[in-house]
Amino acid sequence: MSIKNIDAFFHPKSIALIGASTRDRSVGGILMSNLLNGGFKGPIMPVNPKASAVNGVVAYKDVASLPVTPDLAVIATPPGSIPQTIEELGKRGARAAIVITAGLRDIKDEQGVSLERKMLDAARKYGMRIVGPNCLGIISTPDGINASFAEVPAKKGKVAFVAQSGALVATMLDWAVARGVGFSHLISMGDQADAAFCDMLDYLAQDPDTDSIVMYVEAAGHAADFSARAFISAARAAARVKPIIAIKSGRSAAAAAAAASHTGALAGADGVYDATFSRCGILRANDLDEIFDAIETLSKRLRVSGDRLMIVTNGGGAGVMSVDALSDLGGQLVTVTDDTKKKFDAILPDTWSHGNPVDIIGDASGKRWHDSVKIALEAPDVDGIVCLYCPTATASSLEGAQAVIEAAKGSTRPVLTNWLGSSEETEKARAAYRAAGIPTFETPEKAVRGFMHLAKYNRVQNLLQEVPPSKAENFTPNYEKAKSIIDGAVKAKQLWLDAINLSDLFECYQIPIARSKAAVTPADVAAISADWKAPIVIKIMSPDITHKSDVGGVKLNLETPEEAKAAAEQMLVTVKKNCPDAKLEGFLVQEMIKRPRAYELICGVATDVTFGPYLLFGQGGVSVEVVNDSALALAPINTTLAMDMITRTRIYNQLKGYRDRPAAAINEVADVLVRVSKLISDFPEIKELDINPLLADEKGVIAVDARIKLGEAVAGPRDAHLAIKPYPKELEAHETISGKGEFFVRPVRPEDYKAFNEFFGKLTPEDVRLRFFSTMRSLPTALLSRLTHIDYDRDMAFVLFNDKSEMIGVANFAADPDKSKAEYSVIVRSDLKGHGLGTALMKRVVEYAKSFGVGELYGDVFEENTQMLALCKELGFAVSEGKDGIVVTSLKLK
Repeated sequence: MSIKNIDAFFHPKSIALIGASTRDRSVGGILMSNLLNGGFKGPIMPVNPKASAVNGVVAYKDVASLPVTPDLAVIATPPGSIPQTIEELGKRGARAAIVITAGLRDIKDEQGVSLERKMLDAARKYGMRIVGPNCLGIISTPDGINASFAEVPAKKGKVAFVAQSGALVATMLDWAVARGVGFSHLISMGDQADAAFCDMLDYLAQDPDTDSIVMYVEAAGHAADFSARAFISAARAAARVKPIIAIKSGRSAAAAAAAASHTGALAGADGVYDATFSRCGILRANDLDEIFDAIETLSKRLRVSGDRLMIVTNGGGAGVMSVDALSDLGGQLVTVTDDTKKKFDAILPDTWSHGNPVDIIGDASGKRWHDSVKIALEAPDVDGIVCLYCPTATASSLEGAQAVIEAAKGSTRPVLTNWLGSSEETEKARAAYRAAGIPTFETPEKAVRGFMHLAKYNRVQNLLQEVPPSKAENFTPNYEKAKSIIDGAVKAKQLWLDAINLSDLFECYQIPIARSKAAVTPADVAAISADWKAPIVIKIMSPDITHKSDVGGVKLNLETPEEAKAAAEQMLVTVKKNCPDAKLEGFLVQEMIKRPRAYELICGVATDVTFGPYLLFGQGGVSVEVVNDSALALAPINTTLAMDMITRTRIYNQLKGYRDRPAAAINEVADVLVRVSKLISDFPEIKELDINPLLADEKGVIAVDARIKLGEAVAGPRDAHLAIKPYPKELEAHETISGKGEFFVRPVRPEDYKAFNEFFGKLTPEDVRLRFFSTMRSLPTALLSRLTHIDYDRDMAFVLFNDKSEMIGVANFAADPDKSKAEYSVIVRSDLKGHGLGTALMKRVVEYAKSFGVGELYGDVFEENTQMLALCKELGFAVSEGKDGIVVTSLKLK
């Protein structure tokens, strides 16, 4: 995926319309009219072999006749003509084309090659980019481009809308015009044969005309060359710099009906999209109305640190409605402390509500509004405030609004408002809020939803910026033994890993599981019971039976060998009766885990057709699908992401302990999630996994029952099945520096934030200035996150450690989306400069960048940084003069 020539869709020097028409209401006619009326300043050239002019503009019979090479072509001709037209445009030097025509994917020649494939082959020969086919077109307001057949023109604004559905673009335009909402770009993606969501996200992330991005997604995998990893990398990069709001159609979980595991059945395809958007830092909306409510808050750069809300209102009914909305959306109503109550008592009538919502009574004056909002903003544990006004004859709505605006000045906590009523004065109040940058909504429920948009956005952004602890990540699995288990099972064509191998596999990854042993006969079961001298569980072993308890294939709490033998004999009879065709292979004997007050949890894995493996956590047990309390995350995850999964479930509040029931070992639950994530990341052969129940109490966690479904690994690298490239452990190495000894070098990890801070503290102010082009005294949190939390599919940073595990140097590069160029940097601890450490790090960066496919490394260097310039020259970098004492260095890698 690449942003090469994507700019030609938005800033072309000239446009050709292939298929321009003189017929009223034809697609070619509407396209021509829209192009002429959009305000584009460059030449617009219609191509029509039968007309001398279209809409009063001279027409040309074919591409070869055009007087100017078009930067952008808009094509609305029959499907069979498209590949040849693209070929002709490519020869002329056109950079991009919008293909309106539909049906190219379905029409194939005698060899089975589609018209879409032929079109792409022609385009890629010349580096042309294509939006479509089967699309409404593109509207781009900065340069006055309306290359669409939409009926309604767009108002200029700062919101970019990218949609797979042309009908949704037209609907969005109608909706927005009525509300005065403007756009920078509206992009109908169509079939995404070439340009895809990832390309547009990469471009829009850098676009100065766009402040926020809205996406309408039907299925992210429509593009011919779709890459889940490219989509997620682009979305994560864009979401770091601009709010992204997505609406996803098709919320049905019907696709999960065929899932063999509890995990697959619980998640459904829509749940995986939720997890994907969350991992990317994208806020999800459910309809067009909610999208623009979300834009109302996020575009104002309001931020919260949590979901704790205080409501200030002059009407009790509105307050009750808002509390219901907050509860439905999962927010928290702040408890008013005694100190805060005393402050309210001092300014409010005795009849005020004495709680949250803070009802300041219907006759509230401007001063009462001002003082109440001030107190609310200064109250402890408040993340934001919603102010609700109900019209009364005894108070002025405009005066109240002006008072709220004044009280909110200088506060870092956001204030959101709902001013009910339709009077002229109320309209003035709403206008005053908009002018002051305070979001105002039509209803109390929408105001609360606006606050929750901020809370949810804060959560997903934190997941992008997190610096997690490293406890669970630092365990070392027995990979070789695990590989032999998996390889043997795949070779033996086991669809479901047998219980003994599963137990051994879990042991390799330090996932606690009940002691297990296989038994062939009821007598063998009795012998194991006698040997263990503990209560046991027996389960039928059969490759044909998935849910054993449903067919009488599970017996619990067998105390004696005699009881165990009798239960096994009866089980054979019952299972044969219920499943007469099932192949029975004996019994699995497990130690009976007696933890009467433990919580039953589920930890599972399934594989989504678009985004690959994902994890599920929630309340487990036999009623798991009925309870349906779960949270999802794409693999791989770390401890922070595991804790986020846990806290998003309803059972989390119980796990924290209540009444006389102690808290469960939540950290150990998170460890299991991380280790399961590592297991499925290492082995693409694992398609589904269920641990149910996973018991958790104050003593720890243990898996009681588990299943693993196997399949063939996908072609390519071992991590190709993952939508997010995991930590590349294979790049860890030891580096020997002449005269200084051996050092450990590895890719950076998020938990390196402590090492970075310590390293930064040992840099001289001059070294800080030369590396960061700044005299900062500490690393800002956002910069620290960017340095330690990288996308390994786009960037790389190598950190160097001495034998005391102290970080002593770092070198990195950040590549553009198509890897044509990457910017490098390197710095070594100030007291260790001049010993070859920087040279070793830079050589490693150059070597890896070359293997990674980067075309050119470049970097700016202060001209007085003679050591760095000497290193660049030694490594073959070209050095050229820049401006203001900056030297530009570059190295061609291919």
